[in-house]
Formats: sequence, structure tokens, C-alpha cells
Amino acid sequence: MSRSSLLTTLLLLVLAAGHAAAVPPAVIVAEVERRPLADRVEALGTLKANESVAITATVSEVITAIHFDDGERVERGQVLVEMNSAEQQAQLEEAQARVAEAERQYERVKSLVRKGSASESLLDERRRDVETNRALIIAIRSRLADRIIEAPFDGVLGLRNISLGALVEPGDLITTLDDDSVMKLDFSVPSVYLSTLAPGMPIEASSRTYQGEVFRGALRGIDSRVDPVTRSIQVRAIIPNPERRLRPGVLMRVELLRNQREALIVPEAALLQVGREHAVLVVGSGEERLVERRAIEIGTRLPGSVEIRDGLELGERVITHGQEKARPGEPVEILAVDDGTRSLQQMLGAAQ
Repeated sequence: MSRSSLLTTLLLLVLAAGHAAAVPPAVIVAEVERRPLADRVEALGTLKANESVAITATVSEVITAIHFDDGERVERGQVLVEMNSAEQQAQLEEAQARVAEAERQYERVKSLVRKGSASESLLDERRRDVETNRALIIAIRSRLADRIIEAPFDGVLGLRNISLGALVEPGDLITTLDDDSVMKLDFSVPSVYLSTLAPGMPIEASSRTYQGEVFRGALRGIDSRVDPVTRSIQVRAIIPNPERRLRPGVLMRVELLRNQREALIVPEAALLQVGREHAVLVVGSGEERLVERRAIEIGTRLPGSVEIRDGLELGERVITHGQEKARPGEPVEILAVDDGTRSLQQMLGAAQ
């Protein structure tokens, strides 16, 4: 090879190297987004029915009729069980006959008093007889009511624990009744959050019983005392249950949503941490696409992302991949924009 050819080859190699060095590094960026955010306090709680009662007998008597089945839905006032009341029915008829006779005697004496043939004291005595017998009817009807058990509110019945013809005693369990239109969820919250708790705060609850489902509700009540041992306070949330899927006794994982706000969010991969300080590499919006290293203040960390409290503006672009090649003050080539819907392999494949 001649001397001139050798010089030409070396020159081409130098130009090629210089051209390669001038190509800006390729990076992947993400835009600063604004999303709803809340500080989450986690706890465990157990579901309870909005209203719950054990249906029991109040008298010793024999069951003569059962008007419900296991797990049946009933309405308020619906008759569930009837007991033997023959004796009380007879007493009621007797008392009604006595009232009718006492009223006739009262009217007779009243007419005699108007004629001056009877005294006012006798009239008062007959009036007292009427009132006494009427009170007796009320007492008998009350005893009859004790032998007819009705649903105190709308709800779903549990399992039947009695049989036709069985003799029940006061306190014997007949069945249970739960109002499951809404559910109560009681759980404990550390007392350090007491100042931020307020009725109406939203909650999200989930359970292994209902994999992948989130049930939303709101805080309804806060206990008046802090537990001196655990330094926590009991709170109660209400969860609507229109489909009647939730049941009392289910263990729920609860997240109480505090300090709801609109916050700036960036992918966690964009963070650069040196000691306790955090920074990101911001790509300028001009045609040169120069890189700027910017200190930021972070807030709540989320799975795969982080809240930015200060240092960034909505819509700015931060580098999430390729930071090791980018240099502050130098340009970069944007290979893809990470919107959170694609994997790294998909973004790289689309860029090729």
C-alpha cells in the first residue's frame, strides 16, 4: 500500500470514530403524570352484619307451626314460629265477654244515675270494672304475642334449630337473623393517626375468600377511647353489600385512605439516590434534547412508582432506562416513551 493510500485510510477511520462518538446515547423516558393518591394505613378487621339478632323463645311452650326454612330471606313482621296458645285464646274470649258485660252494666247504671235512681259511686265502680277487664285483655294479648315470633327487621335467616312439636324454654335458640344489606367492619388503627381520622374517610377491603376483589366503603364511627395497652383506637367502617355476597365473620384486609390528593408521579426506575438525596435526569423539550440532573423531593412510594413533592412539573420527561450513558448538558436520543403499559422488551422491539 502506498503512503498516500495509508493516510487516506487513517483519515477515514478517524472521521468514522468521530462520527460514532457524536451519536447521542439512546434512552427511554417517562412523562411526569398526575394521579389521585392517598396515604394508606393497613389493618385487619372482621365483618359484622348491620343488624344481627339471635331469635330465641321467651316462654316455655310447644312449637305448633314453623314458617321458615334454612337461609330464607324474610321481611320485618313476617311470622317465623307459632307456639301453642289455646289457653291464652280461651282466656282472651273470657276477658272479652267480661268487658262486654261490664260495659252493659256501666251503661245501665249510667242511665239510672241520670234518673237519680243510683249513686255516682256505683257508676264509678262500674267504670272501674270496665277498665280492669280491658287491661286484662291487653295482658292476655301480650302473652299471646309471646307465642308468635316475628322477624324484627328485614334480613336473612340462619339454620333452623327447632322442630315441630318441640318444647322450647326461654332463651332456647330458634335461629339467627342478619341484616346484610350493608356490612360493618371493625378494625384498630394506631393512635398516631387519630388526628386525621374522620367519618366519611374511604376504605378499601379485600379477603382471600374473594380473591382479586376490592370492596369499597367509608368510615362511620370512631371509638371514644384509645386502648392504653396497644395504643390503638377502634374504628368502624360501613361497606355496601347490594349483592349480599359478604357475610358476617369474614376476615378482611383493610386499607384506610388518608390524605387524598392529586400528586405528581414518576416511575421508580427514574430515581437516582446518593445518600439521602434523590435526583432524576430530565430531558429538555427543545430539539437538542439536553439532559439536566435535577434534585427532587419524594413522597409516598408506590409499587413501581413514587410521588414527587418538589422539583418536577407535570409533563416533563425523565430518563428511566439508559441513565448510565446520559450525561448532564449533553443530548440524548429518545428511543421510547414508557407509559406503563408495555414491557422493556416490547418498547425495544417497537423502536427497532
